[in-house]
Amino acid sequence: MVLSDEGALFFRQLTIGRADSEIMLRKANGAAWRASHQLRPMAQACINARIDPPISFHGLRHTWASHAVMNGVPLLVVAKNLGHADTRMVEKHYGHLAPSYIADAIRAGAPKFGFKPDQKLATLAGKAAS
Repeated sequence: MVLSDEGALFFRQLTIGRADSEIMLRKANGAAWRASHQLRPMAQACINARIDPPISFHGLRHTWASHAVMNGVPLLVVAKNLGHADTRMVEKHYGHLAPSYIADAIRAGAPKFGFKPDQKLATLAGKAAS
């Protein structure tokens, strides 16, 4: 997984003074979080923050992926950062968020051949060709 500069700084500060082998995110008592230990604290945090409907950690992952796609991060990059081998899952769940992705990518990266329209030609509607 690749982190943004902001994300890397957050985790660097979180782990200052810790050995590489230590657990990064620990419960208040220092114990490791297990598979479902976050459910109640996350639900309570949503209540405290008045987030309705409440969100889960999986929802946070989905939010990250959605915003990455909407901000133009290539689908393959999003897929790899989520741990997927290819783009199929990302295309299925997030592809609709980037409907102009293919057109934008072609316009930005396709080769240019220096074509200049003939200014003496007009379209059938009477407008100059462009």
